[in-house]
Amino acid sequence: MASNVEATLRKTVSTMTDFLFPVSRESIKKNQHNVLRSGHEYVTSLPFQMELYFNVWFFPFWLVSAIAALAFKFSKLSIVYKILLVAAYVMFGIIEIIRLYLGYIGNLMERVPELAGSWLLTLLMQFPLIIFLLFNEGQKFPLEIAVHIVMFGFVLTEMFSGYFAIRTMINYQMTQFHLRQFSDLEFIIQD
Repeated sequence: MASNVEATLRKTVSTMTDFLFPVSRESIKKNQHNVLRSGHEYVTSLPFQMELYFNVWFFPFWLVSAIAALAFKFSKLSIVYKILLVAAYVMFGIIEIIRLYLGYIGNLMERVPELAGSWLLTLLMQFPLIIFLLFNEGQKFPLEIAVHIVMFGFVLTEMFSGYFAIRTMINYQMTQFHLRQFSDLEFIIQD
């Protein structure tokens, strides 16, 4: 049952990735000479990996600062706003850990579904949450504003660099797939 759910989830993420990142024939032909010349080429994105690395180190500082700011102003907030902020911080913290892990695994091991999952979490969950935390109305401390701006910068740059990392990786893997098909045909014809 678990493997069936995992296969369904992997297929859904792969289908979504194919829809969001279509591969053109021109890009396959353009990258084909690099693959033939070098044999195996790493296509991990260094800028994306650097952003993930610095985000991993900044996230605990952001979390402690945000919780401390929330603790100081908690008694002055309305009940609805308390619930919203606590839910936003809990969701952001849990999703951020998952997103950074998927980004690391997807980029370093060149796995498109994990990288696409990280990118989708960034785009659909983290970006709206950090915008809410940064631009909400209410009492905010200067430290809170500063750490939210830095986190917003991380999320925004990871959205763009993650997109380009996924496109590069998909193009390379499609080229490798097509080259393997042709090399298998050569062995069949020679026999």
